[in-house]
Amino acid sequence: MDLALIVEALSLRTKRCIALCGAGGKTSAMFRLGRALSGGVILSNTAHLALAQCSLADRVYFAAQVEDVPAFKHALPDGLTLITGPVGEKERTRGLSGEVFQQVLGLAVQWKVPFLVEADGARGLPLKAPAAWEPPIPEEADVVMVVAGLSGLGKPLTDAWVYRPEDFGRLANLQPGEPIHEAALARVLVHPEGGRKNIPAGAGKLVLLNQRDAFTMGAAELNGLVRRLLGAFDGVVVASLHGAGADGRPAEIVSFHRPVAGVVLAAGAGERLGKPKQLLPWEGVPLVRRAVESALHAGLDPVIVVCGAYSGEVAGALQGLPVKIVRNDRWQDGQGTSVSAGVRELLKEDRCGGAIFLLADQPFVNQDVIQALVHRHATTLEAVIAPRVKGQRTNPVLFDRRTFSDLGALTGKAGGRQVMDRWPPTFVEWEDERLLIDIDTLDDYQKYQPMG
Repeated sequence: MDLALIVEALSLRTKRCIALCGAGGKTSAMFRLGRALSGGVILSNTAHLALAQCSLADRVYFAAQVEDVPAFKHALPDGLTLITGPVGEKERTRGLSGEVFQQVLGLAVQWKVPFLVEADGARGLPLKAPAAWEPPIPEEADVVMVVAGLSGLGKPLTDAWVYRPEDFGRLANLQPGEPIHEAALARVLVHPEGGRKNIPAGAGKLVLLNQRDAFTMGAAELNGLVRRLLGAFDGVVVASLHGAGADGRPAEIVSFHRPVAGVVLAAGAGERLGKPKQLLPWEGVPLVRRAVESALHAGLDPVIVVCGAYSGEVAGALQGLPVKIVRNDRWQDGQGTSVSAGVRELLKEDRCGGAIFLLADQPFVNQDVIQALVHRHATTLEAVIAPRVKGQRTNPVLFDRRTFSDLGALTGKAGGRQVMDRWPPTFVEWEDERLLIDIDTLDDYQKYQPMG
């Protein structure tokens, strides 16, 4: 996956200030991200920056005072402009602060270019815990990327792998020398004194899990780590960033995870069946509850249920489940109105990177196929992803966030199919032919309902 896809998905080119903190390759990440943003970009630091790394920029200015900040009266050149503090001890530049920092920020605002700031140091180690004064994230930051190196997982909690291991152990509930597992790393990253420390209110929060190529644990452990982080962050990037790209090696973006919502369409009157099919019992629970439980077990968040006919009964069938009920007063006009009603609810916030639309009358949709769609989206960011069984497209279907404006304008009976001319689907091949089954008639219900 190209880093430019993440830049587009998060609209990073429009952000005023992006700060990076943590350990495990944040300097590489800053330069890589700067290149992916394209055009003119200003880089800086509020902590120390190794002098050797400064040459990775296209031009460098050392600013000890406001007068040292370049004016660029006619145009800001394309490429990376690094404005850092004067060279101090140990061949490191000092970070900008006070009036000098504000002057550089003003320069970025003047030329309407992204401003990337490295906000702390980790002495080249993969993991860290912040000191009392760290990280010095500027209050102007509207996106903060917290970086952690996966090469530290499985290693002992010592200063060979962790910067400030005593503080890390306190946040992770680990003793010195114990192996660092994914749950411990998640505890540090989500802790208000750890990865979320000093992030300005209202700023977007991302985690970059770097050094994926050095990660020796299985996919299940990595997925578990990502799921723990998504509750506290807006997105998780898994990558292997080697240097800043000066050696020609590409930035390998393995996956990009954002919360994926579930929208269960349950507004119909069941006219062909003669009764509300979403309320038919299936293995002891109503069909609509079965669909919602599959979505929840697969980790979809939030889960929205769009009701129309029998709204009260559907809501009653879902008591005790953490779902949002949305009533579609235009349900009789067709499924498109239910799709748009669900999407309009999702557009009230920026959390979701996509949504999976499920039908209440498909009892053989399980968490496996849902998670397969989510995984495909995280590794490709494709716009529309559907399962395909023996050459036939079927439901549920995942729609990326960039399709939401089209989905929100839908009317009529065709549902999400109306937007697939503009956003052609890609497919996850699926073997279980039962995924093609939906319950439209009483004969269907009697034929497919499990016995006993």
